[in-house]
Amino acid sequence: MQQANDSALKDQNNMVKIVYVLYLVSLVVGITSIVGVILAHVYHGNAATLQRSHFQYQYRTFWIGLVYALICLLLAFIGIGFLLMLALAVWMIVRCAKGLMAISNGQPVANPTTWLW
Repeated sequence: MQQANDSALKDQNNMVKIVYVLYLVSLVVGITSIVGVILAHVYHGNAATLQRSHFQYQYRTFWIGLVYALICLLLAFIGIGFLLMLALAVWMIVRCAKGLMAISNGQPVANPTTWLW
């Protein structure tokens, strides 16, 4: 029984890492973030507390990033949006790196509801 539980936790940790990688790849490919957010929403409900904080952080990263991207798109018409898109990419990289370091160390995300890092 314990072995099955350990296996399930390892699978959840791997899924958390996969979603972070999908988000990072989306900076080049684009569409992989949609796959990542779907996985985060699907796995969130049955996840252990540690992984649940990561899945919550991940789907919030997607939706907040989408809001920021729409603002950047609107501001692109006056030129500043392109600079903000660069800032958005840095924001995404930092959030993913922070999450990957935390899950690798077996720690939950400190504040999964933050809008920043």
